[in-house]
Amino acid sequence: EIAFQHGQAITFMAKWSAQLAGSSCHVHVSLQDRESGRSVFHDSADPEGMAATFRHFLAGQLALARESTLLLAPFVNSYKRFQAQSFAPTKVAWSWDNRTTGYRVVGHGAGLRVESRIPGADCNPYLVYAAMIAAGLNGIDRKLPLPEAATGNAYESATLSRVPGTLREAIEEFDRSKVLREALGDAVVDHYVHAARHEQADYDRVVTDYELRRMFERG
Repeated sequence: EIAFQHGQAITFMAKWSAQLAGSSCHVHVSLQDRESGRSVFHDSADPEGMAATFRHFLAGQLALARESTLLLAPFVNSYKRFQAQSFAPTKVAWSWDNRTTGYRVVGHGAGLRVESRIPGADCNPYLVYAAMIAAGLNGIDRKLPLPEAATGNAYESATLSRVPGTLREAIEEFDRSKVLREALGDAVVDHYVHAARHEQADYDRVVTDYELRRMFERG
């Protein structure tokens, strides 16, 4: 309503223009002890200030990044945001204050936290947090080891795992996730898989402006 009053329009599309960077919803997560209120991510005795709990939590994010992407990028358009040199990640990796990786570790001391740069402006933040918490707790429970931090420009890496490039790919990853099915329940997973498949099917039937420009006089 505010935008309308000023003669403007507002959109939460992840990628509304091919010429501009997409719209994101970067999410920061930290974890505190329920009784003391202290951060369980920070350890002053560690050379990097990272507690073992944080390392496992972050490793959990990496382990489930591809499986959880559907909840972070729920539409066909969401995946057009994942372009190199665009401030949106294309690789499943972590690093210190590196905006080319999917997960950026920032802060220090009690403020140490992880930022997921995968979610777009079109996400449901409640689902993003649910996915990140499930992934992190899985990492803690299983004591997953944390891979080395990525260095340099992650866009250019040929070895790092990549963020799903299409909604169709993300659907299959999410559908077969045993961890997310256990954490969220089969009914929740099946619901969002069903909705996403309808989204993809609707898009597949559309004749786009691009196709008309490309093929109308060639077909």
